[in-house]
Amino acid sequence: MPSALLDALDPAAPRSRSGGRPRRTVRDWLVDFTCFLLAVVIGLLGADALEHEPGLSPAMAAADQLIGALSCAAVWLRRRHPVGLAVAMVPVSLVSSSAGGAVIISLFTLAVHRPFRYVAWVGGASIALVPVYFWLRPDPELSYLGGIAFGLLLSTAVLGWGMLARSKRQLLVSLRDRARRAENEARLRAEQAQRLAREAIAREMHDVLAHRLTLLSVHAGALEFRPDAPREEVARAAGVIRESAHEALQDLREIIGVLRAGDSDDAGRPQPTLAALDGLVAESREAGMKVTLAGCVDDPADAPASVGRTAYRVAQEALTNARKHAPGAEVSLTVGGAPRDGLTVTVRNAPPDGDAPPVPGSGQGLIGLAERATLAGGTLEHGPTADGGYEVRAWLPWR
Repeated sequence: MPSALLDALDPAAPRSRSGGRPRRTVRDWLVDFTCFLLAVVIGLLGADALEHEPGLSPAMAAADQLIGALSCAAVWLRRRHPVGLAVAMVPVSLVSSSAGGAVIISLFTLAVHRPFRYVAWVGGASIALVPVYFWLRPDPELSYLGGIAFGLLLSTAVLGWGMLARSKRQLLVSLRDRARRAENEARLRAEQAQRLAREAIAREMHDVLAHRLTLLSVHAGALEFRPDAPREEVARAAGVIRESAHEALQDLREIIGVLRAGDSDDAGRPQPTLAALDGLVAESREAGMKVTLAGCVDDPADAPASVGRTAYRVAQEALTNARKHAPGAEVSLTVGGAPRDGLTVTVRNAPPDGDAPPVPGSGQGLIGLAERATLAGGTLEHGPTADGGYEVRAWLPWR
């Protein structure tokens, strides 16, 4: 069970309803009662020794016992006013033997609840008065030097024990604070990992699904734009729409499977490579695009997997944008490069012919491509050409 001292040392500890000092627990009540009982027992022993003290009148003995009783009652204030109680017990220790227990408890409480500077001043003053006490009230069973040695040893032991208890509790609070910070850092790292994973999956879904859904939009728009098209063209467009929808659902199912498995985007589904550009161009041609592919790469299989995957995504997104914004226009895809020279991917489309309405876009795809190219150590440039077309050009390092 935590104590009020630990709560006072811990900034995150629960406070009372009024926002003041920490609430006293059951353990604190037990400790306070034990300290009060110990002060009473030591005070009774001191009061019993008054009968054997030479030259002590009954009035002085009664006053000694009264001061001792008040000092024992003041022990209950030790948590709220540890410094004030210890300072008050310094002169009391000179005039009352019955207050010896309260003096010990006050010194111990001061060492536990306050820093060393308070202990040094108040404890030093109490230790300095030990010779004065035994000079004013000598012990009949001990010599003067023996009494001084006993008093110094007792005071030093009480103060040392209190400072040791405080250091241990400070260590406990420090460990608790470190554990709390470690939990917060672990939570932040987990949230960051989740955010990065979600961003990666969102990019993957955009790259994969945008290509399929654009086919759906283009062919559906063609059917709407030409309702009197021949039956063969309508059947062909419907077949492309059905096939694209099936492939889009399959890709989405694979991506969600990767998300559920907790793997990265490189695991689960096969990742495209540079050699897959032929299939991408063939698929675009089947969808009705006029695409030409020119390549100067001797062996595409030798390209690193990350470079091939990034080049494929650049070509896929550029072809998707050309299909959206320049339907019916001729598109050229050029890939060239070699190790140490880098890989260049260029997608250029002619101006749109204006026969079909363009598909609206948000421009997020080009932003994602630029980010992919930058992460791979390359560059990406895009913009309109002089003849009214559009060009996307990416360079990727090939080490």
